[in-house]
Amino acid sequence: MTSLTPIAAQFTADIAAEQKSAEVTDWAARIGWLVGLVLFVALVYWLMREGWKWRGALQGDLPELHTAPEEPGEARLSMSGRYHGSTTAGQWLDRIVAHGLGTRSRAEVTLTDAGLDVVRPGAADFFVPAAQLREVRLDKGIAGKVLTEGGLLVITWEHGDRLIDSGFRSDQAAEHNEWVDTLNNMINTSDKSDKTEGAR
Repeated sequence: MTSLTPIAAQFTADIAAEQKSAEVTDWAARIGWLVGLVLFVALVYWLMREGWKWRGALQGDLPELHTAPEEPGEARLSMSGRYHGSTTAGQWLDRIVAHGLGTRSRAEVTLTDAGLDVVRPGAADFFVPAAQLREVRLDKGIAGKVLTEGGLLVITWEHGDRLIDSGFRSDQAAEHNEWVDTLNNMINTSDKSDKTEGAR
């Protein structure tokens, strides 16, 4: 029984020595990996930034955005929420970045008889005249943002020779249906009056 004690002591000493030697770290290799990782992240960021600028240059033919009139009239609807971006209509991955339309932000959206006023703290505001509104629907996604079915209010409007889809999400998602009904009624009424005037 006593002869086992020196063996156990030696075994314990060997394990302790192995644990101490395992603590030795190759700092040069770790620093090399860390520098490589930082450079890789910086390269990816730079490529994304250049891609964004390139896309903006391709969309340089998009006219300047409208600004809200001084007296837009009484508000029909207003909404606080988020602006999630704009794309070419019907192509939910073809993001439009020209004139700040690619910048996600908070948004205060107001609908009047004059049109749709989008005020964005920290990003460019824009205004869509009522005559340029084309359609409103509920959808689940727009370039880089996917929500539950019907979680996104998508407004289609015409600017220059392009049809644009802009995605919004209200802080109160229950408001979306009212926006769809009101805006589509407004668009349909405007279309009917245009056709009536054209027939005269």
